[in-house]
Amino acid sequence: MNWLSNYVRPKLRALVNKKEIPDHLWTKCPSCAQMLHHKELKAAQYVCVHCEHHMRIGGADRFDALFDNGEYTEIELPETLSDPLKFRDEKRYTDRLKDNRSRHGQQDAVQVAHGHMGGQSAVIAVQNFAFMGGSLGMGAAEAIIAAARLAVLQDAPLVMFAAAGGARMQEGILSLMQLPRTTIAVQMVREKNLPYICVLTDPTTGGVTASYAMLGDIAIAEPGALIGFAGPRVIESTIRETLPEGFQRAEYLLEHGMLDMVIHRHEMREKLIHVLSLLTKSPPPADVVNIAKPPAGDGEGDVTDGLPSAT
Repeated sequence: MNWLSNYVRPKLRALVNKKEIPDHLWTKCPSCAQMLHHKELKAAQYVCVHCEHHMRIGGADRFDALFDNGEYTEIELPETLSDPLKFRDEKRYTDRLKDNRSRHGQQDAVQVAHGHMGGQSAVIAVQNFAFMGGSLGMGAAEAIIAAARLAVLQDAPLVMFAAAGGARMQEGILSLMQLPRTTIAVQMVREKNLPYICVLTDPTTGGVTASYAMLGDIAIAEPGALIGFAGPRVIESTIRETLPEGFQRAEYLLEHGMLDMVIHRHEMREKLIHVLSLLTKSPPPADVVNIAKPPAGDGEGDVTDGLPSAT
């Protein structure tokens, strides 16, 4: 009886009452395959502590890390037509939107918030790649335009975190029309002499790269970010050549002059605060000095010596 009660029964209970570990507690690094606990990963701003790989994150995590004390106000974005082309592939476009909105808790791929960075007002827009690949459609474009208008209204710099696979195919040519619209939005900010900083994250490709992502006054990228118009495989199949090592990665583009900086995520807030303070600082007023003009032809040292005559 002791054998049954002391050995068999505990084994049976262990099998029946086996506790399952929730999947969301651990994340596997896509670069080094190390398992990372979600609390440690969040504290590290989703940067792998083993290989420094920068994972993709959304707007809420960006805002928490960038604004002073994590305090900000997210704005309500304009509504757009949900499915202007009545598009359907494996499932309806409207169903895809509903799924992504419920899963990520946002209206579209871009979120916009305003607050303070280093005590200075700032507007930040974040493109979430997890929302339909961060694709640029009418909803995302309206968010970027709203961010530009808010920056102009508040007389504040605009910081854009880009991450996209390109234009949203479910909206057809309407998605391509958003490229000039977002470009005009950036021009609105520039006409008010306000800084526009674009941070390119992994990945930033397609029409986004061909529009607002490469229009920043200063082009910044996160380490290892894939940046380009077409993907490497498409380029290789087109030119029938093997691309260089690290082609279209942030470090390669920095080396070849297409980027100004590659900044680690842990240093991003301090670097942005420093850059914005330099771009928004007014030069000190200069003293007006009256310079007396010497009489013409008063001899040696005349400022007109050696200059051709006007006649």
